[in-house]
Amino acid sequence: MTNTPDDLDQLDAHQLRELARQLMLANARKDQDITFKAARITALSHEIAILRRHKFGQKSEQLGGEQALLFDEAVGEDLEAIERELNKLKNQPAAGEPRDKPRRAALPPELPRTTIHHEPASTTCDCGCQLKRIREDVSEKLDYTPGTLSVERHVRGVWACTHCQSMTQASMPAYIIDKGIAAVGLLAQILIAKYADHLPLYRQEAIFKRDGMHIPRSSMAQWVGQCGHELQPLVDALRRCILQHRILHADETPVRMLKPGSGKTHKAYFWTYAPGQFESLKAVIYDFNEGRAGLYAREFLGDWQGQLVVDDYSGYNALFRQGVTELGCMAHARRKYFDLHKNNQSPVGQRALELIGELYAIEREVATLSPARRLALRQEKAKPLADALHTWMLAQRQRVLNGTGTAKALDYSLKRWAALTRYLDDPFIPIDNNHIEQQIRPVAIGRNNWLFAGSLRAGKRAAAIMSLIQSAKLNGVNPHAYLKDVLTRLPTHPNSRIDELLPHNWVAPQTDDVDTVSEKICA
Repeated sequence: MTNTPDDLDQLDAHQLRELARQLMLANARKDQDITFKAARITALSHEIAILRRHKFGQKSEQLGGEQALLFDEAVGEDLEAIERELNKLKNQPAAGEPRDKPRRAALPPELPRTTIHHEPASTTCDCGCQLKRIREDVSEKLDYTPGTLSVERHVRGVWACTHCQSMTQASMPAYIIDKGIAAVGLLAQILIAKYADHLPLYRQEAIFKRDGMHIPRSSMAQWVGQCGHELQPLVDALRRCILQHRILHADETPVRMLKPGSGKTHKAYFWTYAPGQFESLKAVIYDFNEGRAGLYAREFLGDWQGQLVVDDYSGYNALFRQGVTELGCMAHARRKYFDLHKNNQSPVGQRALELIGELYAIEREVATLSPARRLALRQEKAKPLADALHTWMLAQRQRVLNGTGTAKALDYSLKRWAALTRYLDDPFIPIDNNHIEQQIRPVAIGRNNWLFAGSLRAGKRAAAIMSLIQSAKLNGVNPHAYLKDVLTRLPTHPNSRIDELLPHNWVAPQTDDVDTVSEKICA
């Protein structure tokens, strides 16, 4: 709202000072926004220059074989993602075809085709005359249904009015990648193959070639980079949803990451977070970072205050000093006794395994019960057993020498006893951290195929897309169907309703099966 000169004359001194203050605050916020954007543009421009030098310039150290292929894929994906972010910061539309891309070859005529007609909702001109269809524009996009390549043939009739010489044509629907040949089904397949089935792009290139279609991995790398950038708002929304829960699991696992320019790799980490096993939300989110310092967990959780199920890694200790409640993992405590018994046939280890096994037997019994019933049975059966186990451990500790394997196993449990037994008094707390370790399994499988993450940005992109895929699986959703629908809706979906597209909220669209020779009409 603006003030006219007459309005300003009627304001008293206090109101004028308040108006001036508001204007100064607005200008300050605008200046901060401009400064932030300028700094971000400078940083991204520097990053893209480095990546272009690695991709197109002379390399002092060469990578060989599959390492070079994986690094080139990551660079191509990173370049495309950075370009998208730069365009948004500069308020420019996304670039169309890359300048250095050769002319596109026609899609193979032998592939099955679905023709989709786009016609105006009305063929009556504004002047009242009937429009005539004078020609049509045809564009084709390569689609993929698991196991089958096909072509979407978009036909847009051009209608003209013979009276006023005006022309009308239906617009193309918005696509996540407007100018490319890739339809959403193909994009979803490439993402699923790369991040769920752990197939690098050079392997996918060979698979598509066997199916009669050569899709260069450089093109796929651009598509992956673009999709990763566009899907990031969903991952940010998923993180916000997860942090609304009071009980979380957390764990971390190492992967190798390439240091650009050196040809060498170093150890990076996938940090994994999920709501408690008995929480209503079924989701998981991965966070890729260059190290294992507790700082990364604090940055991810921010000001979250709740109960965190973890192993004994000391990196979480700072969180516990800041008010987060530690929940121990009985599986880790059990593992100490398992190793003790397996290596030394220790009777103490064997007895501890038997007693802890009884606690787990109770957990299997209460797993599917209501929270109230679960708490009642834990108090009735598990609490007396845990008290007896604690008394037995204290007695055994008095009998063994410091520094022995038995002493270390007992000390591990006794020092963490409060954290290990908090689950007895809360039906929503799980007995261990096994739930999150199951979510880490895809990363463990993937790193045997990736060899390494090509860059920090590539690792974060992998973490983001894997978060959506694994969360879809947790909710019983087909990840290909989910990503295909999300990539279809994202270009026009309001950001204020982004939560509707999260895996736990997603509803599969109701669509009719369409034969490959049939036609669709879109007004």
